[in-house]
Parts: sequence; C-alpha cells; structure tokens
Amino acid sequence: MFSSFLSNLLLLLLAVVYANAEIQYHDFIVKETPVKRLCKRHRIITVNDQYPGPTLTVTDGDTLVIKVTNLARYNITLHWHGIRQLRTAWADGPDYITQCPIVPGATYVYQFTIIDQEGTLWWHAHASWLRATVHGALIIYPKLGKSYPFDKPQREYPIILGEWWNRDPNEVLRQATITGAAPNVSDAFTINGRPGDLYSCSNQGTSLFPVVSGETILFRFISASMNTELFVSIAGHLMTVVAADSAYTKPFTTTVMMLGPGQTTDVLVTADQPEGRYYIAARAYASAQGVPFDNTTVTAILEYKFSGCTAVHGAQTMPIPLVPLLPAYNDTATATAFSTSLRSPEPVNVPDPVNASLFFTVGLGLFNCPLGMTCGGPNGTRFGASINNVSFVLPSTISLLQAYYFDVPGIYTEDFPPEPPIIFDFTGNNISQSLQQPVQGTRVYRLKYGSVVQIVLQGTNIVGGEEHPMHVHGYQFYVLATGFGNFNPDVDTEKFNMVDPPERNTIGVPVNGWAVIRFLADNPGVWLVHCHIDAHLTWGLAMAFIVENGEGEDEKLLPPPFDLPVC
Repeated sequence: MFSSFLSNLLLLLLAVVYANAEIQYHDFIVKETPVKRLCKRHRIITVNDQYPGPTLTVTDGDTLVIKVTNLARYNITLHWHGIRQLRTAWADGPDYITQCPIVPGATYVYQFTIIDQEGTLWWHAHASWLRATVHGALIIYPKLGKSYPFDKPQREYPIILGEWWNRDPNEVLRQATITGAAPNVSDAFTINGRPGDLYSCSNQGTSLFPVVSGETILFRFISASMNTELFVSIAGHLMTVVAADSAYTKPFTTTVMMLGPGQTTDVLVTADQPEGRYYIAARAYASAQGVPFDNTTVTAILEYKFSGCTAVHGAQTMPIPLVPLLPAYNDTATATAFSTSLRSPEPVNVPDPVNASLFFTVGLGLFNCPLGMTCGGPNGTRFGASINNVSFVLPSTISLLQAYYFDVPGIYTEDFPPEPPIIFDFTGNNISQSLQQPVQGTRVYRLKYGSVVQIVLQGTNIVGGEEHPMHVHGYQFYVLATGFGNFNPDVDTEKFNMVDPPERNTIGVPVNGWAVIRFLADNPGVWLVHCHIDAHLTWGLAMAFIVENGEGEDEKLLPPPFDLPVC
C-alpha cells in the first residue's frame, strides 16, 4: 500500500513541475457495439461505443488517469503508442509484457505523465487483434506559451487509417493460428472508421473534411492499419510534412506519403485549389512479392465550403471528387524516397559513444507441422517469424515486468543473442532451408541504465523479403541510415547521418534491406521491440529488453501505482 501511495505521489509531483499542467481523468468502457459497414451489420469491440475511439487531447506536462472497464468478451490491454512512459512502464500496456490482460468484467487504471513530448500519437489495444477497432488519436499540444515551429494552421483534423474485416478480427486470427497459414486479408481500408465511396454501401458515410479557400489545415495522419503499409495522397493538393511520430521534421513538400502500421505523419495543406471536392485516398504498399494483399482503395473527401449558392448534401447533386494519382502497389522507390526525406529540423546531439552494439535479423520463418495435423503454410508448414532466429513466446502466468520487478524466477531467460547465431547472405535468393526454422523462447536482453544503444535491423529473405515497421516501446530513437542488401559496417557506417537524423518510434526496415537506430537507455523497465504488422507479431517477430535502474532516485522504475491484473 505504501509503495502505491509513493508512486502516486511521485507522479503527481512530476505533473506539477510543469506550469499549468493538468490531471485528466477519463473512463474507457470496452464493449461490443453494433455498426454497419460494407452492407452488413456487425458487432465490434469499441471504447465508449466509438469507432475509432475517443480522441485524447493533452498538453505536454499533463497527467492522464484512464480507468478502463472491460465489458467485452475478450481479454484486453491498452497501449499508449509513442508515449515514453518515463519510469512508468506499468502503464505501457502490451499484454504479458508490462501487465496481465484486463479480463472480462474487470477494471484497470492507467496513469502516466507526458514529459517533453508533443505532436501526434495514438492509443490502441495490445492484445490479440483487438486494435483493429479499439484505437484512437492521442494529440499532445505544446506547453502554454510555446507554439508550433510553423505558422499555426486555421484548423486541424486527425485522420486514422485502418483495416476492416467482414468477420470478427479475432476469429480471423484464430483461424490462422489453428491452420498455421497467413491470415485472410482485410475486406476494406478505412479513414476514421469509414471505407469511403469506392466500396459497396459506403458512400453515405464517407469521412468528410470541410475547408475554406485560403486556409492552411494540419492533417494528423495515424496508421492504425493491422497488416498493410499504405500510400496516401490528396487530389490536387501538395502536402508539407512537418512531423513524424510526434517529432518535428524539416518541412518538405510531397504529393504522396507512405505510412507503416504504427506510424504517424503531420502535414500542412493549403486550400489553394478551385472550390470543389477532392479525394483523400490510400491504398496498399505491398513490398512482398507474390503475397496476397488487400488491393482496394479507401477515400475520404476534402470539401471546400462553396461560395455563392452553398451546396448541401441531399439538397442538390454534389460535384464528383477529383481522384489523386497513387503509386503502384509495389513502388518501393517512392516509399523509400518519402522515408529518406525525413530529417530533424535542427542539428541534434546523437548519443555517443556506443557501448551496446546489437545486430538483429528480422524476418519470417517456417515451423514443421505437428504430427497428426494439416498445416496451411508453404509445403504443409506453419508460418513463423523471428529476431536473430528466436521466435518470441509470451509468458502466460505473469508479465515480464512483474517477473523482473518482483524477482520471480522461471518466466524468462536473459540469453537473447545480440547478433544472429549464423552469418549468411541475409537477403540472398538461395537461402538454405536449414535456416528457415527459428527456435521459440521467452528470451530478453539486459541493458545498463545510461547505455548508448545502437541496433542494426537487418531484413532477411528467408521465406520472403518484406518491409517490417519495427516499433520500440518506451523510447524515441534516431534513424541514422537505411539501405538495401546486407549491412556492411565497413561501407555503410560512412552513410550515417550524425547531424540531423529523424527521430521516430517506428521505423520501416526496407524490404531486403536494413536500418540503423540509436538511443540512450535512460528509461528503466521491460520494453517490447516488435514488428507492427500484427500477423508478424503473432508469429513471433518480437523481443524484449530490460533496462536496469540507474543510481539516482529519479533513475529508477516507480512501483506499480495500482493493484496489477492477475493472469
């Protein structure tokens, strides 16, 4: 009881350090809600009967206290994607990593303070495939007296990109888990929960964003997509990118963006075109060859408020929206050009020197089919995935953070390999079948507080190459470089951007390529690293690392603020 009191007191003290900081209280009720999409009625899991869920708007320095009551039939947790959770790893949310799930009928309270962050983030379920419908925007405004590093826009809109199945997403996952095959692709993409005009029975509910001629609008794009990276464009309008993953960028102008699952991008758009209606459209960037994907296109409408005789929906025929040009589904060059254009707005102090150098291979694999079963993967196998040939297995009786904090033995081992066990041509076309099968385990890697951590994320062509959007919980990191083929330290180190690298929390490791990230391990706790394509996470493309406590009292993990859920 005393530790909980102390934890609450410290969190509140952190909040009042910031002038005008507030403590916000929210009630989230997780339950089934009836909706109609693609001509059919469905019962989906929502928060407060909303799909997408409530938008949280906070100011840097605010404390959030969110009471979650689970009235659904599934276990659930919530993750606050991109929030650093400084010393409050208990509130991070991935199931069996920082907490046991909230079971049906139970309640849990998340409490954390926003510390030196601003921009566009989001929250989502982090159990099974519930995040398909359980997600929402989390917008952090600058402290009072501080402004955007660009002229304040006349209006702002969050735009959440999602995926929709005509079945319960958890049933899609369950079927894939039983058969070992890839899950069925989605039936539609969505913008703010709506598929848009190009789908059956959907034009009446198309998301609409009204603008006035001459205005500048800040669009906050969030990719809640489950398994698909997406190209995005706005017909007739240029987009000026000003932030990504809640970190400001050097502004640059583009006609197309690419967002992987988990990523956010803020753009400024000037309403400088003839008054009319213009599609905001998104469709797949499919980096894997020969793999089925959802090839549909989602649309929303940017609509000018018409001068003169105002057009009103239903009162007269509205003009047909202009359609943007989107890249080909496999246009890796355009996806790469966009991601490599991101830069920090000013020179940054990249952490140095490196004292924890890790090399992670990330990619797919195959498991032999158990005796007596029929499996739906290639040649009768089951799909798997791994980092450094270890396919991650979640514990089931206690979370990793609880096991670490309370020193519970037998839950995990600290032998996650810092480099692949076998060096081979990672992106070659003739990889030996002997390298296809990973080993399963709940292995973690331990880091000392204050370590400067550099990770080479190397994609592999085992089974098939694909871009992997890798998310690091609890941290923002600098992306020093990306490239194709096998990372060569003798050559590729020279390409590192040590002046103005972009700061992100989710980075796309290029198809059959690599990315190098670096961060300071200054946040104690247990943190998940995983591919944000949920099919890959389900197959084991994840690992966890422990960051030890530091020496000072302000460098230690706080005690859990409330009674933790029981597995």
